[in-house]
Amino acid sequence: MASGNGIASLGVEGATAAAQALSLPAEAYGNDPQLEVMWAMKAYNHAEIYFNLISSVDPSNLKLTKVDDRIYTSFRESFSDLNIKNLDPDMLKTADAKEKWRPFCNQFDGVVEDFNYGTLLRLDCEKDYTEENTIFATRIQFFAIEIARNREGFNTPVFQAKKQPS
Repeated sequence: MASGNGIASLGVEGATAAAQALSLPAEAYGNDPQLEVMWAMKAYNHAEIYFNLISSVDPSNLKLTKVDDRIYTSFRESFSDLNIKNLDPDMLKTADAKEKWRPFCNQFDGVVEDFNYGTLLRLDCEKDYTEENTIFATRIQFFAIEIARNREGFNTPVFQAKKQPS
């Protein structure tokens, strides 16, 4: 993932203003294009950091939250047949899928900070974040799927590929 200008291009004052703006509740904003750009930059930065992490450290040893065990157990009880290696966007985005995900996600309100914030999620876990391989998901969906990918060995090829000399 190339960093480009990213958040660093905002400078100290711009980054401070962005941080303050991002801490306000969603109801405080309409569809402000500048805010959407800040959210996209924050989500991209998170994705870049996470991909670098699983590329550098054996993902099976990662702990993403204080409640990884609870998230994983609940996720696999609710979504035992979900193909996490190659996600089908419809399994997250259709009306039926959203109905199934809602109770799962809401149980982490007050447990996982910012559980319903938007983040980027890779569809094919063996590939990097690209426009074709990325979907927008909630933070708890990201944690649930990535914790499962890490524990079930699906993110290991990313780590192994970066470990091998070119």
